[in-house]
Amino acid sequence: MHKLKIISLTVLFTALFAPTMLYAQQPVGSNRVLSYASVVDGDTIPLVHLKTVVIARKWALLTDKEIRKNQKLIRNVKKVLPYAKEARRRLQELEKEMAGMSAKKQKEYVKQVEQEVLDDFYEDLEKLTFSQGKVLLKLVDRETGNTSYTLVADLRGKFRASFYNTFARMFGFNMKERYDPKNNKDDNLLERVVRSVELGKI
Repeated sequence: MHKLKIISLTVLFTALFAPTMLYAQQPVGSNRVLSYASVVDGDTIPLVHLKTVVIARKWALLTDKEIRKNQKLIRNVKKVLPYAKEARRRLQELEKEMAGMSAKKQKEYVKQVEQEVLDDFYEDLEKLTFSQGKVLLKLVDRETGNTSYTLVADLRGKFRASFYNTFARMFGFNMKERYDPKNNKDDNLLERVVRSVELGKI
């Protein structure tokens, strides 16, 4: 199997398993969650600080000329976008399922889910082309909010993440690079392709 395909598969796994690193740090047997709170009319209300959301201008969909010019990218996005969205969906499910589990139960659950992921995705991801693997890594960042390097480092360790990144850079791809459609020309085009696909224009 091509090395970049292995990286893509590993990134998909880590996107699915990333929450285990968070819950593993919780005290075993503890269901308590520490949170800021405020008192309103005698009632204690949890206070959650959310990330700042920036409302940007509406993204322009692809023109007919751009559609004709970027057929390969469009095919690649249609091929791998479902995997990136599935990674996000399963990550959200894991966050719910892992809550309150002991460290032992977490390990058992991870092994179970990993086998399920292998059964579901291995053959399909093994067939990805080099360019499809690169698009998948970008879209995992888009869907999960984490670079492929961060996902691998959090679960598999920094050494393995650095090894994969060194190999990926030989092919012109940096796993630490953020998906940045606002400032990166290639990511901007990719984002417009994704939105055009999601809205059924292409």
